[in-house]
Amino acid sequence: MNVVALIGNVAQAPDLRHTDAGRAVCTFRLAVSRPGGEQADFFTVVAWERQAEVCEAYLQVGRRVGVDGRLHHCSWEDDGGRRSKVEVVAHRVQLLGVRREAVDVESAQDA
Repeated sequence: MNVVALIGNVAQAPDLRHTDAGRAVCTFRLAVSRPGGEQADFFTVVAWERQAEVCEAYLQVGRRVGVDGRLHHCSWEDDGGRRSKVEVVAHRVQLLGVRREAVDVESAQDA
């Protein structure tokens, strides 16, 4: 089973791009506090299609969000040698916090 659920703050502004096939993909960094709150772990989150567009429109650095998704590992070789990374592929991104217009990005992608 490959399931991850995170709650944290957006640490890097969303970056919306499109693949050669025209699919929207948005990446952003999420800072998740460790117990005690003095340290944080940082994760790269990837959202696709309509969810990617909504993330780009609504997410800002510092915004509190919840992310449900799965881990994705990829590796490649370049001039520096073998490289790898682990990302969170979002199934659902939910805006949290004090704003009244709380938006569930998953619901917004159906609109």
